[in-house]
Amino acid sequence: MNHQKANSRQRERRQFRVRKRTRGSEMRPRLTVFRSHKHVYAQVIDDAAGRTLASASTVDKELRAQVQYGGNKTAAQAIGKAIAERALAAGIKQVAFDRGGCQYHGRVAALADAAREAGLSF
Repeated sequence: MNHQKANSRQRERRQFRVRKRTRGSEMRPRLTVFRSHKHVYAQVIDDAAGRTLASASTVDKELRAQVQYGGNKTAAQAIGKAIAERALAAGIKQVAFDRGGCQYHGRVAALADAAREAGLSF
């Protein structure tokens, strides 16, 4: 088995382990985070209905002007603030945080802290 395939399989197992405990409902949807090398994405998802209620990423036209490079902590903080504002506008105050197989460190932690400061509770 090659190295890249083994890494992706380990990541999938970590994601499954996290999502096994974290389920989004109508009252408390799931805030999921995905990070690539160049960008950070966040979505608020209602798993019961299978709908995305709010989303923000460094690819969005509105946020692209604020962020020079999407793969650092300042970009993650901007995304955390934006997702919190959009979730509050949709009437969502509490979420379940899904780190998506990544450690709660660096960009993931920066996004979560910015979302908490902007008004989301989790």
